[in-house]
Amino acid sequence: MANHDKPSPSGMSSKIFKYALISALLMAACFVGLNQLGRFRVDVAYMLLSAFACFTIAFLFMYYFYYVSIAREIDKLITKIRKRFLNNEIPVQMNLLEEEDSLLQLEEKVDYLIESREKEVLHFENLDSYRKEYLGNVSHELKTPVFNIQGYIDTLINGGLEDKSINMDYLRRTEQSIDRLINIIDDLETITQLESGQLHLDVDNFDIAGLCKDVYAALELQAAKKNIKLELARKYDRPIMVRADKYRIRQVFVNLITNSIKYGKENGKTVVSINYLNSDVVVEISDNGSGISAEHLPRIFERFYRIDKGRSREQGGTGLGLAIVKHILEAHEKSIKVESEPGKGTKFTFSLMASQ
Repeated sequence: MANHDKPSPSGMSSKIFKYALISALLMAACFVGLNQLGRFRVDVAYMLLSAFACFTIAFLFMYYFYYVSIAREIDKLITKIRKRFLNNEIPVQMNLLEEEDSLLQLEEKVDYLIESREKEVLHFENLDSYRKEYLGNVSHELKTPVFNIQGYIDTLINGGLEDKSINMDYLRRTEQSIDRLINIIDDLETITQLESGQLHLDVDNFDIAGLCKDVYAALELQAAKKNIKLELARKYDRPIMVRADKYRIRQVFVNLITNSIKYGKENGKTVVSINYLNSDVVVEISDNGSGISAEHLPRIFERFYRIDKGRSREQGGTGLGLAIVKHILEAHEKSIKVESEPGKGTKFTFSLMASQ
């Protein structure tokens, strides 16, 4: 902070000087006026001397009142605010402080402080709400397969193991629930690593069209159960090279195409289009399924968010697929966009850096 023990004629000091001068002149004028009212014949020399004395005393008193009692306290308050909250917001150079009006500066910084604290409070409230919702979702997702496993095992222990009509069926159901539990844990671990920045990307050059064809081949049987056709917008005879983590981008394709199959309509189709755009490669994955209503679109990339919770859990997903997709692409410094209309289908669009 600047040293105000030696007042400067600029900035706040000049305003204090002006206020004190005006106050002193007014007091001197009042003194002269009172003298005029008290006598008819006035000694001019006496009047001028008295007015000067009044002006001097009034000026010194008012300057002290304005400066020492008000301005110095304001400067102390600004110093406290700067040190405690706004360390980089208030200039510390003497010349900068002297050129600024302390009252205006204080008002601006206090407004900034209030606004920032209100944002922090709102942020923490949202975090707390998100934390509660997240813990509730995790608990629910984990309890479902655990309770299923418990029920199957209890049935087998209490005589079901000897019943050949149900023992193998219950063992298979138990295995499916265990697989789902493992998938949830694996997805939770993956998304935690992605969010914390601990997951290392193994970036390399690869043919993204070829990767899409491999994913199609792996999901072909799953699509066939609903008579959904997996198509490419064209043949892609030539490689389309991108620079990214091939394993993680495979996860992106698998999650998006699996979602398209799960929530697509019977005898529908899923189409992947890949095109160059400047220095990027743009991928579009679209279907003609039931679509997503506008109210759900802003939240579909949240962890465990489900549009139709009952139907989604019947499909066997973990509720983390789209959240993982979002974080994988953000780790590549890219984003994903979704467009959808109920009854007409959904389209996901993302880009990756083209390989030079």
